Amino acid sequence: MAQLFTPSTNNRLKTLLGVLSLGPLVVGYAIAGFSRSGANTKVEVPRNQPVPFSHRHHAWELGIDCRYCHQGVEKSGFSNIPPTETCMSCHSQVWTNSPMLEPIRESYQTGTPIQWTTVNRLPSFVYFNHSIHVARGVNCDVCHGPVQKMQITWKGNSFQMAWCLQCHRAPERYLYRDHAHPELSPRQQVFNIYTKLQGNEDISDREDRILEGKEDGSDDPKDIKEGRDMIARYGVKTQQLADCWVCHR
Repeated sequence: MAQLFTPSTNNRLKTLLGVLSLGPLVVGYAIAGFSRSGANTKVEVPRNQPVPFSHRHHAWELGIDCRYCHQGVEKSGFSNIPPTETCMSCHSQVWTNSPMLEPIRESYQTGTPIQWTTVNRLPSFVYFNHSIHVARGVNCDVCHGPVQKMQITWKGNSFQMAWCLQCHRAPERYLYRDHAHPELSPRQQVFNIYTKLQGNEDISDREDRILEGKEDGSDDPKDIKEGRDMIARYGVKTQQLADCWVCHR
């Protein structure tokens, strides 16, 4: 009787079993990679708006303070989207006949808010307070990317939990103090960094990383020591920062 299986069959079977055992790992890795990719997170993908608002023009070229439009960022858990009246405080005098600004004028005349496209949105089960982070000196660009360079706004970071936990587990690496203006509070230093940039003052390497949206925590022993001093001064309970209830309430 002819032999059904050749000697090489064992090798082929072992190879097949090996491939099948790796299959779930490959699929899991592919899913994890996609969930972190720009195709899913939309990081650095400009979002079209009803009116093509340029942060670069308003915040950098004109030097308008962030708080002129986002008035609640220092006091509230939420950073407000400016109402049409804020836009018209300038545009009732400037570019009054621009076709591009017709939706703004119509919104002002009818009292109907502009339906802006959301760029950054956290899930409903995540709690985040803007004012707490600003009061500790966390600059806008750390989370939102180089906003002052954006012609059309895009998402600067994915805001995935692992990214947030990097700071919550080692806040001393992320707290920032401006040595050139030690008299300013951390909250004031958050916005003064843009004033320095506007006035062509010297910008440190760390400030440059912040303004580029690339601050991933300082490894400088001096920065870490200052960060720990700030934590002690504020009474931050670092052992609780990574607890679930801090962000999930």
